Amino acid sequence: MSRVVAFVIDSGGIGALPDAGSFGDAAGANTLGNVAAAVGGIALPHLGRLGIGNLTAIRGVAPENNPTAAIARLAERSNGKDTITGHWEMTGIITEVPFPTYPDGFPTELIEGFTAICGIAPLGNVAASGTEIIAELGEEHQRTGRPILYTSADSVFQVAAHIDTVPLPVLYDWCERARTMLVPPHAVNRVIARPFAGVAGAYARTADRRDYALEPPPMLLDRLASRGVEVHAIGKICDIYCGHGVTTSTRVADNAEAIAQTLERLDRIEDGFIFVNLNDFDSKFGHRRNPRGYASALEELDVRLPELLERLRPTDRFFVTADHGCDPTSSGTDHTREYVPFLEYGGEGGDLGTIHGLDFVGARIERALAGARG
Repeated sequence: MSRVVAFVIDSGGIGALPDAGSFGDAAGANTLGNVAAAVGGIALPHLGRLGIGNLTAIRGVAPENNPTAAIARLAERSNGKDTITGHWEMTGIITEVPFPTYPDGFPTELIEGFTAICGIAPLGNVAASGTEIIAELGEEHQRTGRPILYTSADSVFQVAAHIDTVPLPVLYDWCERARTMLVPPHAVNRVIARPFAGVAGAYARTADRRDYALEPPPMLLDRLASRGVEVHAIGKICDIYCGHGVTTSTRVADNAEAIAQTLERLDRIEDGFIFVNLNDFDSKFGHRRNPRGYASALEELDVRLPELLERLRPTDRFFVTADHGCDPTSSGTDHTREYVPFLEYGGEGGDLGTIHGLDFVGARIERALAGARG
């Protein structure tokens, strides 16, 4: 029997792809490299031994002569730089036609449709930082009950509401109904419920976020389910794939809880796939342009790795990868189109070079679960 654990460092890019400029990126994006440089170096001894310092220059993390993991730089094939596009590609779905985006806000017909769902017109309808628009419109939202609607450079329809003004079940219902409203040509890849709490001047988003993604076409998780392989989703993985192929799903408040839930699964399951999204990197530090927080989160992940590695059996595999970049030293608050790391621990180490396609991750996971080695 074999078990596979895959950690997705959400936004953990390792250098700009050649076409990054056509996606609106400033030159020189490198999430992990620039984070380390910005804080004067980071300590990642365990990730370093796996070989992450061989994939890009990370101040404080020297390259390994003999990395203990198989390592590679992966170049995204799909037309995008967002969570859905990256995660879908990992499982074999290549997005050739980009999902629709709305840099100038949503058109009148969508606003009218959403107003009919909520019974009141939304505020905002702009591309904005989530924390900034909540600070700007939170008081008016609480006074009027009007939801805050916004988007970003990604294909997202985001709805923010204070938990004391709009109960969570109501917010979720609005977003579920918006998901059914958003059909081609307006089939955004995610509707996101963004609840927040607190008082004016000190609003904060809660851990009750929900993502309502498009239904994915058949992919890796469906194949695993058809073979009786259990898939244990931790974090927002279940939302990303609309539950397809998922046996159990656990929502978490932060990276620490995601890691704790992973260790709990390893202590009790005999086989299967544990698929983990570590979202703090992207949502709390990348988008908020906080390299210090990002660096600390990387070091906190590294400190926990021995607990995971010591639980692995000889037939198990552990993967580390990412879905896109979100360089906190770059301008703006959007994702960055970057190479992503690939680390596979449990077989022979070595540098596999640069590989075209994040679907390499899914292929290696499927191979490991089928019992292939080497």
